[in-house]
Amino acid sequence: MKQLILLLSAIVLLFASCREDEVIFPSHATAVTEPELDGEIEGFYLLNEGNMGMNRASIDFFNSRQGTYTVDIYSERNPTVVKELGDVGNDLKIYGDKLWAVINCSNKIEVMNKWTAQRVATIEVPNCRYLAFHDGKAYISSYAGPVSIDPDADQGFVAEIDTRTFQITRKVQVGYQPEEMIIHNGKLYVANSGGYRVPNYDRTISVIDLASFTEIKKIDVAINLHRMAIDSRGDIYVSSRGDHRKVPASLHVIDSNTDDVKQHLDIPVSEMCMVGDSLYYYSVGWSDITQTNNVTYGILDTRDKTVISDKIITDGSDSNIMIPYGLAVHPETKDIYITDAQNYIVTGLIYCFDKEGKLKWRTTAGNIPSNIAFVYR
Repeated sequence: MKQLILLLSAIVLLFASCREDEVIFPSHATAVTEPELDGEIEGFYLLNEGNMGMNRASIDFFNSRQGTYTVDIYSERNPTVVKELGDVGNDLKIYGDKLWAVINCSNKIEVMNKWTAQRVATIEVPNCRYLAFHDGKAYISSYAGPVSIDPDADQGFVAEIDTRTFQITRKVQVGYQPEEMIIHNGKLYVANSGGYRVPNYDRTISVIDLASFTEIKKIDVAINLHRMAIDSRGDIYVSSRGDHRKVPASLHVIDSNTDDVKQHLDIPVSEMCMVGDSLYYYSVGWSDITQTNNVTYGILDTRDKTVISDKIITDGSDSNIMIPYGLAVHPETKDIYITDAQNYIVTGLIYCFDKEGKLKWRTTAGNIPSNIAFVYR
């Protein structure tokens, strides 16, 4: 176990420093469960999105070795950073010994030390969205233009970043308002949403040859694409959010050998997580017509593309979750983590369920908790 990981008692000493006209309060570790001493995973970071325009993005940490959860660690570990983490946290991933956070409306990527969450670098990318990593490079999708519904919105791009120098090395134009990405067999697959051009959504996946960093194909799939995952056989799963009116949300399977759509599934997916041959997912289906959400959960067997369960939570605790907003499954224990944005205004929650779907613990997170990144020893 890394002895440097989140030594809260030492970090509190940093509070002799503070921002001008602002008091910094030390974060507090709350015991939420029994310590877990086995396995390779030390815990996880959780990125809280925060309401747009309110500068409320933050990072929490769950220390599985101690069974404790600590809210908002970024501000205390980086007391000289103006405006703290920034406005709207959109993605969080770990690559090597660095923690990468995409802060969408602040137009930046924050790179931190994996063990201390202290800032290492800041990379400016306009309206940045999601990260993928491969062979010493980070890839970041960008809407390119400002945050605005606009039928003439710019096409997006993907930037390549050297993870040693933190410099942007190459860019490639893709579709409109690109979202999540998958890297496989020397190609980068980019889900294009076209969300700013509603009702004229994009409906394509851009296929980028990594060697030349050029777009070699567009795959026509469905409107308003968002999430992506890949299974052990190389099948790529991409979600369509539909139009929230007449076109329902759905899930689609791409054959990475042929780069063709091999299957359309009438399964609404807001977030998904691949573990082995199981694709865990949930959906929060908002309807502009009824002005209501329809929340569903499920597990897909990726071998035959059948839904093997319409439940992730089996003890009835799902009735307590207002708006599921994040999903992760522990690679070793198969514990299931689901975040709850509640009403998007008040403080959110994180729930932990065992592999059978029974509640183990829950605790308070930040404002609109979303992305989880596991920390390996």
